Amino acid sequence: MSSLESRIVVVGDSIAACTAVRELRARGHEGPLTMIGADADGCYARPPLSKHVLKGEAAEAETWDLSDLGIEAIGDRAVSVNAEAHTVTTAAGTDVPYDRLIVATGAAARRIAAPGQTGETVLRTFDDVRALRPKLDAAQTAIVVGAGFLGMEVASACVSRGIAVTVVDVDPPLTRLLGTYLSDAITARAEAASVEFLGADSPVTLTGNPVTGIEFEGRTLDADVVVTCAGDVPETEWLNGTGIANDRGVAIDERCATAVPDVFAAGDVAYSRAGSGRAPFWSNAVAQGKVAAASALGLEPTCAPADDYFWTEILGLSIKVVGPLPLLGNPTVLEGFVDDGSALLQWNHEDGRTTIVAYGMKKAVGLLRRLARDSAVPTT
Repeated sequence: MSSLESRIVVVGDSIAACTAVRELRARGHEGPLTMIGADADGCYARPPLSKHVLKGEAAEAETWDLSDLGIEAIGDRAVSVNAEAHTVTTAAGTDVPYDRLIVATGAAARRIAAPGQTGETVLRTFDDVRALRPKLDAAQTAIVVGAGFLGMEVASACVSRGIAVTVVDVDPPLTRLLGTYLSDAITARAEAASVEFLGADSPVTLTGNPVTGIEFEGRTLDADVVVTCAGDVPETEWLNGTGIANDRGVAIDERCATAVPDVFAAGDVAYSRAGSGRAPFWSNAVAQGKVAAASALGLEPTCAPADDYFWTEILGLSIKVVGPLPLLGNPTVLEGFVDDGSALLQWNHEDGRTTIVAYGMKKAVGLLRRLARDSAVPTT
């Protein structure tokens, strides 16, 4: 049987999964193609949930129509894989055979509630947004646990609604990835908008049942809404015992192949064996979805399995980044002024690579990529 006629199963309804099935058909796959996904809302764009939908700028998530691809869609959760028999079993007990399998189950929101504690609010899915929006509509105060990208986007949504918001984290906003230079600028902008930041040297716990506040270092804070933005966890429980995944996620090589024959992976569930860890960004998931599809067909990929572009929007200010992270030290200012909320910045890394950041400045992604590429120093 030709690889173009093989039975391919894609597990997940993430952007990596959607990209993979489209790429499979675009690269000539004519065989049976099955997509197993557990989200009742189907396939949709997740980044706009915290950037636009939560703030009320869009009422619904942006969905993708895959009906033109001739896919067998199974709306159920995958619960196990038999790698020897080449089958995926769903929660309903259906065994789905495959010749090639692409794992693209993404990640779930990391939760910090105690066992049996109810009412923890997270933001990962459209269903989470539907649950959170009415709470924000009625809220006057909010606590966000976590000052990463998601936490700062949720805090921005609170500010846009006139909600007094406190953000709690071990480190200042976005320091771990964007470094102190941009963290200081973002913090100043947020504090000017009345966002309060609190540092926590010990783990934060949720109080109340259902949740009504937080406790850390002997201090208790209550609010109308408490949102946990403490990172994510790769969705790999269904792969236990298969050798496909470990506690870090699913390890992949340059072809997005796993350690198990005929199994590939892409997106937030995966991490590069040659890299330092997962890179759960939209553009990375798209790139890996394309590579996994090509590899499952035995074809050469049209791109690398990594794309170091991402963007966020904090308090109305867009931040676009092209290049490796974290950002250490101070940048070269190519244009504008950070204090004015409009600057083009460049970081040069020890390995010769370059990161370009458009901080509140309207620049095409293609230009940022070109600047990063042209500014890189060749290494031998």
